[in-house]
Amino acid sequence: MEEENHEESVSFKELGVCDALVEACTALHWESPTKIQAEAIPHALQGKDIIGVAQTGSGKTGAFALPIIQALLDAKTTSPFFGLVLAPTRELAIQIAEQFEALGSGISLKTAVLIGGVDMNHQQLALAKRPHIVVATPGRLMDHLTNTKGFSLRTLKYLVLDEADRLLNEEFEKSLDDILKVIPLERRTYLFSATMTKKVKKLQRACLRNPVKIESASKYSTVDTLKEQFLFIPAKYKDCYLLYVLMEQSGSSMVFTQKCETTQVIALMLRNLGLRAVPINGKMTQAKRFGALNKFKAGECNILIATELASRGLDIPSVDMVINYDIPPCSKAYIHRVGRTARAGRSGVSISLVNQYEIEWFIQIENLIGKKLPKHPVEEKEVLVLLERVTALLRQKGSRM
Repeated sequence: MEEENHEESVSFKELGVCDALVEACTALHWESPTKIQAEAIPHALQGKDIIGVAQTGSGKTGAFALPIIQALLDAKTTSPFFGLVLAPTRELAIQIAEQFEALGSGISLKTAVLIGGVDMNHQQLALAKRPHIVVATPGRLMDHLTNTKGFSLRTLKYLVLDEADRLLNEEFEKSLDDILKVIPLERRTYLFSATMTKKVKKLQRACLRNPVKIESASKYSTVDTLKEQFLFIPAKYKDCYLLYVLMEQSGSSMVFTQKCETTQVIALMLRNLGLRAVPINGKMTQAKRFGALNKFKAGECNILIATELASRGLDIPSVDMVINYDIPPCSKAYIHRVGRTARAGRSGVSISLVNQYEIEWFIQIENLIGKKLPKHPVEEKEVLVLLERVTALLRQKGSRM
């Protein structure tokens, strides 16, 4: 489907959003709709199912939250369990719920978040308050549908599958199938995904009716405001080049690694060298992950060392630079990673540190995005000075595992 153009000056009101929600958008400093919002909202308000192909940071939460809340207002009912949003990670579920609450603050919108790692009894109390919107990970939602007395989704009017490509991983597949069996067939369904895989297309055929397909970007692309570069360096010198690139940048940075352990090691090294770094990975407890994320969002630390867990869904509004410390073997992961910067029209930088063992993966990335990336300029004398500092530190602390 060809992308529809919209005027840069289009307003939420012109899209058909009601006055109460326009005021909520203004309070959130949403000055004008993003591309995906401008294209999806009018179709959603007409009662159509939507397939949105959109990257992280494109404003897709607003694209589905606004029509659902407006439908709730139009229904003039206090109907509980009006909308269900399924998300692949706990963090993303919490952030989606926060956006619903912010948009619905003026109309007493009630939400419940059902995620693992949180006490079931606490969530059952939230469900007993009969919320309008439930945001959940599939496994925990099925736990409640099976075990929480009196809870069902028989009155559901709206289903959202966010980051559907990740929802279709093996760990969620059975839960998702079970959920689709127990919710009403008469409903509106919105499916959002960064990529259109075969599984996503199969899911689309199974649970959407005559959907409108909207693509906010070409199939695999990075945004124009993103300055993408690389450095080709021997593996043993990655740490000092990482330090060099981080010391060039005064803003906020995310550094992506393949292994959980690497996030801890790099964060420790950078802290010992005087930088404000914090790790986040899937092996940390939920409390520690949220703690790390909050430190980064509050500006206590300006460098977040992350695994793939954090590359999608986390609500970090302004990241100036993304560094790929490890090149991902899956080329699509690169797009998700660099999607953390240059968001909502802002500029950003991504730098990939490529060693001799990662060249093939890097070439695959260039082929996927359809362009050759330029080298990042480096002052080698400055790198040599940093090499001495890093080497001295590693001697003190012992060699990296």
